[in-house]
Amino acid sequence: MRTEYIHACPMWRNKGPHNDCIFVGTDPEANGMRAYSVVRILAFFSFNYKGVTYPCAAVRWFDTIGNEPDDDMGMWMVRPAHSANNSPFFDVIHLDTIYRTAHLIPIYGTRFISPNIKSSNLYDAFCAFYVNKYTDHHAFETAT
Repeated sequence: MRTEYIHACPMWRNKGPHNDCIFVGTDPEANGMRAYSVVRILAFFSFNYKGVTYPCAAVRWFDTIGNEPDDDMGMWMVRPAHSANNSPFFDVIHLDTIYRTAHLIPIYGTRFISPNIKSSNLYDAFCAFYVNKYTDHHAFETAT
C-alpha cells in the first residue's frame, strides 16, 4: 500500500493555487487508460444526507484526444472538457472513484512560452496535455 497526497489548495506556499490532476475510474470493463478519465481537483468537501457523510471533490474534466496514444510520444493526450455551450465542464465526484494522481505535460507547440506561465496557471494557459506515463511504474500501467 502506498500513499499519495492530492492537493486542492487556494494558496500553496504563497505562490498561488495548487490543484492536482488525478485518474478517476470510469469504465471498470476496460484496461489501461481506457478505464480512466483525467480530472483536475478544485476542492475537497463532504456533506451529510440522512445521517450519511459523502466525501466528494469538485473537479474539472479532461477529454481524451483520439482513441490511442500519440504515435510520436507514446503518451495519451487530453484537453480540458467543455459543455455544449462551450463552458468548462465541472462536476462533483465521490472520493471512492479516485484511482491515483496523474501527471500532465503541456503540449507546447512551436511558439515561445510566456514567462508569466507558472505552475498555478499552467492548466489554464495550455489547450492540451500529454498524460505522463513515465512518472513511475504505476503511472505506466495506468496510462498505457
